[in-house]
Amino acid sequence: MSVTLRPVDENNYRRVIALDVGPGQERFVARNVNSIAESKVYPYLIPAAVYSDDELVGFALYGRDPETGKYWIVRLMVDAAHQGKGYGRAAVLALIEELRAKPECGEIYLSLVPGNEAAEGLYQNVGFERTGEIADGEIVMRYSL
Repeated sequence: MSVTLRPVDENNYRRVIALDVGPGQERFVARNVNSIAESKVYPYLIPAAVYSDDELVGFALYGRDPETGKYWIVRLMVDAAHQGKGYGRAAVLALIEELRAKPECGEIYLSLVPGNEAAEGLYQNVGFERTGEIADGEIVMRYSL
């Protein structure tokens, strides 16, 4: 399974903000409209629509923190209708490859809400490890390239 990361633009932003997580997952990830707004306030954050062929299946927000120089996967979500099909794993791998292409990127960070076992299992499965840090109440994980 492969997915592509595409810009959020005037052709897809309405569909991107209409994507939604499954019941009970709302506390684990911000709404896509909020993430897109954040990318306008913090221009180092890159919003990306996640596609399988030409079907929109999810959304990601990633970038390099200008203060620390660290690369982060800030948000990742797969629409409820597309969960359980491998798109989350494929999206994480696509994000890793996108960031691996940056010559100064040696590690990728992300954080997750405690109790989000499905996400933590996914991230561990692709090679992320807990750092032992807690940032804003979230568990920080790191992937070494």
